[in-house]
Amino acid sequence: MSQPSASPALDVGLRERKRRATHQRIADEAARLATQKGVAATTIDEIAAAAEVGRATFFRYFDAKETAVAEGFNVPWLQLVIDNLLVQPPELGPMEAVRETFRGFADALEGGGTELVLLQARMSQASPGLQAWTLWTYVRFEQAIADAVALRFPDLVPDDPRPRLVGALTMSAVRITLDTWLASGGSKDLPTLLQEALGRVVVR
Repeated sequence: MSQPSASPALDVGLRERKRRATHQRIADEAARLATQKGVAATTIDEIAAAAEVGRATFFRYFDAKETAVAEGFNVPWLQLVIDNLLVQPPELGPMEAVRETFRGFADALEGGGTELVLLQARMSQASPGLQAWTLWTYVRFEQAIADAVALRFPDLVPDDPRPRLVGALTMSAVRITLDTWLASGGSKDLPTLLQEALGRVVVR
């Protein structure tokens, strides 16, 4: 007797997990190679080979190497922020939750993380193409932050702009902080700078 086939829902779920895993693997390898060799010296063929996919598969996920590198540089850190934001105590207001999330950012930078962020941020600034895709990645996370904090507004109404404002202002604070940090050559304390910037954001 033949075994029953998996349900369509389970099959779609498995395919989606595989798709996301491939997407992330390509981005991770793009970031690793670009960090080692520089963006200009890294080729799409090298990224594809390192991720164990073909060139055609690379282009099913990314339209340029800069897109993949920007994803690999930024998404792991930003996803960590979103994951921590989602588990903040429910009694915290939107910006309180955001600030508490970034207070834990220092732990994620231990063990050489600061040096890696500094190197990757410098590389992003030096490449116009990579800088543009980095900003696009930030825009995506504005919406993710907005979704994460929306229910923390007790008086939320349809089409309320405040969650989007929290997302946009948070990512603006991150970008401005990184600019200030880079200008100092990485000598200033990044988590402290982030707290100072986020402390000035007020959304009622």
